[in-house]
Order: sequence, then C-alpha cells, then structure tokens
Amino acid sequence: MSVLVVLIYAVLGIAGLLTLWRIVFGPSILDRAVASDVLLTLIMCTLGADMVINHHTRSLPALLVIAAVGVFGSIAIARFVARRDNTHR
Repeated sequence: MSVLVVLIYAVLGIAGLLTLWRIVFGPSILDRAVASDVLLTLIMCTLGADMVINHHTRSLPALLVIAAVGVFGSIAIARFVARRDNTHR
C-alpha cells in the first residue's frame, strides 16, 4: 500500500472520529444533524476512494443508498425542528 493511500485513510479516519465527537457531545440537535450528514459524506468518500484505489464499482449501490438515507434524514430532521419551533412560540 502506498503512502498516499495510508494518508487518505488516516485523514478520513480522523475526520470520522471528530465527527463522532460532535454527534455525541453536540450542544443541539441541529449540530448533531449536520455532523451525521458529514459522517455519511465521509463514509461515501471512503467508499469512493476504495473504488478508485482498487479499480472496481461494487460499492456504487451502497453509495446510492447512503446518499438517499442522508437526504431523507436531513429532511426529516428539518421538518421536526421546524414543527418544534412553531409549537413553542
């Protein structure tokens, strides 16, 4: 494995740990929602890097499912927060 591949995986791993920290200790639900979107994006980037490094496209369906989960999850959280803000006023 080349040094560049190790560096890519190390950077993605550190970013994932920092994102998990924000999900666990985030001060608000919106911070946690953004961090979960970032974590899904990091997972997608890791799968994409794996596809490029190993010259395959087997992970493409997983990428599509992860993207759909991220979009629908963000929409659900946004609707929940908007509804909660309307009821407290």
